[in-house]
Amino acid sequence: MKILQLIHRSQKRGAEAFACQLSNHLTARGHDVRIVSLYEGSASLPFEGEVECLEAIPSRKLINFNAWRKLAAVVTDFHPDVVQANSGDTLKFAVFSKTFFRWSHPIIFRNASEVGRYLTSTPQKLLNSFLYRNVDQVISVSQASERDILNHFPFLRGKTEVIPVGLEKTLGGIEEVSLEPYGAKHIIHVGGFSFEKNHKGLMRIFQALFKSKTDLHLHLIGDGLLRPEIQQEVSRLGFDGMVTLYGFVDNPLAYIKAADVLVLPSIIEGLPGVLLEAMYCKTPVVAYDVGGISEIVLPHTGRLIPKGNEHAFATAILDTFNSPDSSKIENAYKLVLRDYLNAKIAKEFLHAYNSLIASKN
Repeated sequence: MKILQLIHRSQKRGAEAFACQLSNHLTARGHDVRIVSLYEGSASLPFEGEVECLEAIPSRKLINFNAWRKLAAVVTDFHPDVVQANSGDTLKFAVFSKTFFRWSHPIIFRNASEVGRYLTSTPQKLLNSFLYRNVDQVISVSQASERDILNHFPFLRGKTEVIPVGLEKTLGGIEEVSLEPYGAKHIIHVGGFSFEKNHKGLMRIFQALFKSKTDLHLHLIGDGLLRPEIQQEVSRLGFDGMVTLYGFVDNPLAYIKAADVLVLPSIIEGLPGVLLEAMYCKTPVVAYDVGGISEIVLPHTGRLIPKGNEHAFATAILDTFNSPDSSKIENAYKLVLRDYLNAKIAKEFLHAYNSLIASKN
């Protein structure tokens, strides 16, 4: 089978990393996979092959004929059985390239979030309706993501299924790191500095925690446009010595494993891989009940908090420190091994591809 994977750019983000890991597993199973990015990027991605680039112009978000033409040339040359779009922009490029340059290969959209949260105007809704009417299948990362897209675009019914994000099984164990300061309780958050991740809310939660427990340190791994603003907020609250911002880290698993708890107070999520990573590292998790998080953070695997309840979130973190539950940690670890390793996830994608191809014949 020939599979063309479209990604936004070569960047250290979950969508790109997962597309690359999935492609490696598909290649190992004997399939021919090409990865093409829309925009140039400098990050080294975990794909064993070459990542090609359309060199699209970022400022031309809506109309980019040259890049659409280049994509059509790739499709004509490669002749893939399926074209998988792994983000909103890649879906737009795929649909417009197919529409203007008349290629016929089926398009699969990987829905990794809750698209309805981003539909704030009538033009956006009309554009997305056009795009989704021109896809052959939508693969959502969670049941919540699937419900959301069907709620906003019910004409997709019968064209959707759920395949979650997966993790790579580490060989030889996870690297050991020591978090400083020694003796503190270490709270870690991993994610881009965007409004969805709710770093401002996390700072308020940390401030509430600090009123009752001072031997705490917050570790923020990731980068993004809002990072300078959060750095200013850290200083304004007087937490310069209690909060560390790392930027991008090549191996966040080592930091997650070393932490006492991983927190995720997000506003919007699909199925966040970082929670699965924490479970795999046997690090307790506390997260808001948004998107598909409740599908993995269950009463016996972690602490799930009603969205926006910062007091309950802070209390859950303290409870994790004061009353650690080894059974939750072990149950979470077993859940990941059973259902969320990429070797298994790749089989589910192959089944979806084959079913789509069979339906077209």
